[in-house]
Amino acid sequence: MTLVRYQNQLPSLFDKFFNNELEGWNRKNYSTTNTTLPSVNIKENKDSFIVDVAAPGFEKTDFNIELNNDLLIVSSEKSTDEELKEDEKVSKQEFSYQSFKRSFTLPELVNDEKISAKYENGILSIIIPKKDEAKPKPIKQIVIS
Repeated sequence: MTLVRYQNQLPSLFDKFFNNELEGWNRKNYSTTNTTLPSVNIKENKDSFIVDVAAPGFEKTDFNIELNNDLLIVSSEKSTDEELKEDEKVSKQEFSYQSFKRSFTLPELVNDEKISAKYENGILSIIIPKKDEAKPKPIKQIVIS
């Protein structure tokens, strides 16, 4: 006779919150260097893919976007170097450097020669156009003979 331990099939709210939510949050929002990774939305329309990176507080000159074969790499390094006045001294400094690096593998159907980017209202938007052959074709009526 085999003994089977009863296992609740519906996880409790406690289990769901502590086992999934916090653990997943830690993995997706922090890199191995304990720097915060920006959240990303990827959208698609008939003409292109749009990668939106949430990065408030940056300037467009803080970003570096590279294309290495089919790998799109978005990175940033920003340091806060405030000059002290003669009568000031730092007693505690907790912020001075931010960096992140995210990579995305592009499908073959993109036109990598025409990738563009803009930074507006804290969102870095990277527009990745599709090749003409990847765009949906209009509906064609076939005449029956």
